[in-house]
Amino acid sequence: MTRDAQGTILVAPHHFPDLDREHALAEEFGYTLNPAADTDAFREGLPEADIVMITPYAKLTAADFPLMAKCRAVIRYGIGYDNIDVAAATEAGIPVSIVPGTASEEVASHAFAMGLALARRLPAGNAAIDNLGWAGTIGYDTPVLSELEVGVLGMGRIGQHVARMYSAVGARVRAYDPFVTDSFVEMAGLEDILENSDVVSLHLPLNDDTANLISTGVLASMRKGTVIVNVSRGGLIDEAALAEALVSGHIAGAGIDTFAQEPLAADHPLRTAPNAILTPHIAWRSNRSTGALQDGAVERVRLALTGQPLIDLVNRKDA
Repeated sequence: MTRDAQGTILVAPHHFPDLDREHALAEEFGYTLNPAADTDAFREGLPEADIVMITPYAKLTAADFPLMAKCRAVIRYGIGYDNIDVAAATEAGIPVSIVPGTASEEVASHAFAMGLALARRLPAGNAAIDNLGWAGTIGYDTPVLSELEVGVLGMGRIGQHVARMYSAVGARVRAYDPFVTDSFVEMAGLEDILENSDVVSLHLPLNDDTANLISTGVLASMRKGTVIVNVSRGGLIDEAALAEALVSGHIAGAGIDTFAQEPLAADHPLRTAPNAILTPHIAWRSNRSTGALQDGAVERVRLALTGQPLIDLVNRKDA
């Protein structure tokens, strides 16, 4: 193979076990791989980067793209791209490609496990034991599975998996998605689902329409005893309002894997809120998903380096 002129592939801060795939690709094309140690190093590397591979642990803002004159493509590990100013990338003529579908089963099973644990009031029972108490009135308000009403917000790959999982155990599942009209489960309006569900499972993108979708007012309108699960985007929920609703007992539990700011601050109110299952953005992980994600990102870098059309674009280079 005739190698391109030497350039640089910049990798944002990450928690991957290794970058063997990325190093092998860079060596194949005669490029230098530059894994940024932190967000400052990532930003400093942007002017020399021919390819930028970005994780959720860094951002690309409108102020960054004028610095990226050499950049041929931005490749996002994963499906979410709210940490990238896509409009600014488009204006700069830089294509942005994502890697969807590598962990749909993992994320869905994480959401399902959280939802069932909360619906069965497992955190409350565990806390009672930890506090040297006993059962008290825990669980008297819990519907049996065949009467559990589940609302799934967002019917993409992951939302569909979650809907099937709840359906398989006998729950009544309804879903909301503004882009879906026909589905294997009953579709309903957003307000209807929010106000009439025992479990609300969020599987939506973060944008101007969905930011802080779960607000103080929405939480107050939900059934007393509802549980909320969010494994999609942290900005979907007003987290301080959720913590207050958990403390008051109006919301019976929350399972949260993604937060508006990560890592979670030491004084974040959800840390001390009762009946919360908090995990550190790991719903996508498994013994196969990390490799699949890196393989998908490397595949897209290869397309960019060989001048082939990129797949899974969220913009167009010539837009």
